[in-house]
Amino acid sequence: MRETLVLNASFEPLSAVSLRRAVVLVLQNKAVIEHAHPGLRVRAADVDLPVPLVIRLCRYVRVPFRRRAPWSRRGVLVRDRHRCAYCGRRATTVDHVVPRSHGGGDTWLNTVASCAEDNHRKADRTPEQAGMRLLSTPFEPTPSDALLLAVGMAEREGLPEWLALPA
Repeated sequence: MRETLVLNASFEPLSAVSLRRAVVLVLQNKAVIEHAHPGLRVRAADVDLPVPLVIRLCRYVRVPFRRRAPWSRRGVLVRDRHRCAYCGRRATTVDHVVPRSHGGGDTWLNTVASCAEDNHRKADRTPEQAGMRLLSTPFEPTPSDALLLAVGMAEREGLPEWLALPA
């Protein structure tokens, strides 16, 4: 299902909602479309709207301050764009740089996306012990960067420059 990014009235990313929810928010005049999918429209008897990619709420919503993005396996795969950190092929699993049996935890800086073959080859060792090299260093995304990555907004084409992530 298509995801739509919801911005607060102050243009800060809040969440991602389904296309249906985004259209309802726009029709109820609770949000405006900031960026639409080119060429696609939502049509009904009395409605003709462009398909929203990004909507902005009309009223400011106060949200609790989030210092860190919550860790998740899906988040690691999205952060690494489903590419193996060891060989660059399509990643389907998450690998712990320092294995959990050696005291490594489920953190942004200790986990990378990995293909099943490299994850099995590395096994219960560190990359140095296994003779493997990381192609990219793991990093901790900010909460708003994690949200933009999750919605697939990291690709710069077709997005306004104020919304795209820095390269």
